[in-house]
Amino acid sequence: MFQNILLAADGSSHSVRSAEYTVEIAKKFASKVEVVYVVDGETAKADVLHATDHTQVEKNRQERMQPVTEVLQEGEIDYTVTVLHGEPGPKIVTYANEHDIDCVILGSRGRNNLQTFLLGSVSHKVAKRVECPVLIVK
Repeated sequence: MFQNILLAADGSSHSVRSAEYTVEIAKKFASKVEVVYVVDGETAKADVLHATDHTQVEKNRQERMQPVTEVLQEGEIDYTVTVLHGEPGPKIVTYANEHDIDCVILGSRGRNNLQTFLLGSVSHKVAKRVECPVLIVK
């Protein structure tokens, strides 16, 4: 049923909980998991300002995602990580709709609560527009 799962994650506590649900579902269906991390403009600027070079930027992003990938590793789940650039909601929707994704799993909130308040939640945007089932984890 769910052969290919997209786990949208940003390293927040909600995305770690989403990873825990992903492990359970992936084990049940022997699924492959693609972790998608979308770097928006503000995050990209902050990453560059706080790093000495491109290698440091990549290392910082891996560290940010480490709690999520640790959950998947401990669950012995086959996964890959894809980093996209742009506005998270539309990027996740486009990626899921253009790839062979059977289910999208994401947290109800991410790192930027002010942006969520002003612009609407990423989870809401994804649930409205993606063409496959969506699991939003609180």
